[in-house]
Amino acid sequence: MRTASHPREILLGAQAAAHMLPVCDHYSGVEVRMRKSLELQAQMLQEFGTCVFDVTLDCEDGAAVGQEKAHALLVAQLAKDVQDGCRVAARVHAVDHSAFAEDIATIVGEAGHKLCHIMLPKVESVDDIVRAQHALERAGGAHIPLHALIESPAAVHRAFEIAAHPSVQSLSFGLMDFVSAHGGAIPGSAMGGQGQFQHPLVVRAKLEIAAACHAHGKVPSHCVVTEFKDATALQAAATRASRELGYTRMWSIHPAQIRPILAAFAPAVQEVQEAAEILLAAEQQAWAPISWQGVLHDRASYRYYWHLLERAQRTGIALPAEARQWLDGSTV
Repeated sequence: MRTASHPREILLGAQAAAHMLPVCDHYSGVEVRMRKSLELQAQMLQEFGTCVFDVTLDCEDGAAVGQEKAHALLVAQLAKDVQDGCRVAARVHAVDHSAFAEDIATIVGEAGHKLCHIMLPKVESVDDIVRAQHALERAGGAHIPLHALIESPAAVHRAFEIAAHPSVQSLSFGLMDFVSAHGGAIPGSAMGGQGQFQHPLVVRAKLEIAAACHAHGKVPSHCVVTEFKDATALQAAATRASRELGYTRMWSIHPAQIRPILAAFAPAVQEVQEAAEILLAAEQQAWAPISWQGVLHDRASYRYYWHLLERAQRTGIALPAEARQWLDGSTV
């Protein structure tokens, strides 16, 4: 029997299969913006040495009425041309939309080998996931993970069941549709700014989605901040999503939002250094409990610090040499 030797396997065990995704998912649906987003992704790949955000090419909001087929063909062509090392996805129409099947057939059929995931909007139940999975299989894309956008009270109620489906990699929260679905019972102020962190029904929905994801090893992705020119509002929302609500990923709808999201989700440099030192000391003791600067640490805290190092890597933070070797797949 093979014995685990890499820290990730030793510390996480079966949880080592949990999904690791960039902390930012950037959306664009207009051709010129889609092209610029992909160019920016390639530039930042060179800058950081890793792909620090996904680009999701949007069919749902990007395609003009009656032009869904042409838009899907454009998305497929852009995805096919993405350079190696970059990550591109597509948001298709909802499963009950007349363009859904053609979106999948066109985009997956043409560019399935380049897609990191398919985003499904307006997911209401596991039945929607099953329907989408069957469409992927018919298009030759059974290997492509599904991300589900939760946008209604009923979908929030079923979040744990949706997150449990093996094809689902991530759940996202659709704030504005969720508020609108309440027929005026939630004020418009909860659609953005700090209001989205104050109304109890909105906060409860965000927490349910995050909890469902963590229960099943999936990635919770926080909604957009529509005040895209307000860097302070974005930084505050991203920080609260990360630090208070348990989200490990967030949507961007403007290039100016990408770096603030990376900064908000990144651990502090000092935390990264401490994590590396603690894990190195633990490895030297064969992962038995240790005392580090007068504090007891064991497997529980080792797992926390390992996740912290992984998050540092995904946000482009410079890693100590020993941590870099671990995360590149080697042992120190």
